[in-house]
Amino acid sequence: MDHLKELLNDYKDQILKAIEHLSYSYQKVFNLSPEIKKLNSSDLEAWEAFFSRFSRVSDIFLTKYIRTKILLGDPAFRGSLRDSVDQGEKLGLIHDAEVWMKIRELRNASAHEYTAEDLSRIFEEARKLTPILLDLENKITTK
Repeated sequence: MDHLKELLNDYKDQILKAIEHLSYSYQKVFNLSPEIKKLNSSDLEAWEAFFSRFSRVSDIFLTKYIRTKILLGDPAFRGSLRDSVDQGEKLGLIHDAEVWMKIRELRNASAHEYTAEDLSRIFEEARKLTPILLDLENKITTK
């Protein structure tokens, strides 16, 4: 159990640092057009860094932090990612499991090749959902 508590604290530190980086990138893309065809190299680089940081925060939280938090209360838990998300909602770690599954879907979408229009939509959706990730700072420091 102590090992899980140490892991949870380590993941918490990782998330907080990742949120700091995401917040920085979010400010850079906040007023940028997500339309790939209209972006110069610098703006595209800003969007790519932002999306990478968006994905990192969601990965650490969904695949590490929530699972470890669940295991602290239920060491026998062996559920899927969806099960973890649902359990995270029950524990009050997340507000809406469906929104978090959408976040995960966006993260996974980046691994596939899409048209410029598809990528623009993915960037815009990630930007809209980012306040939820940034709010994790409040959730994990008070739980």
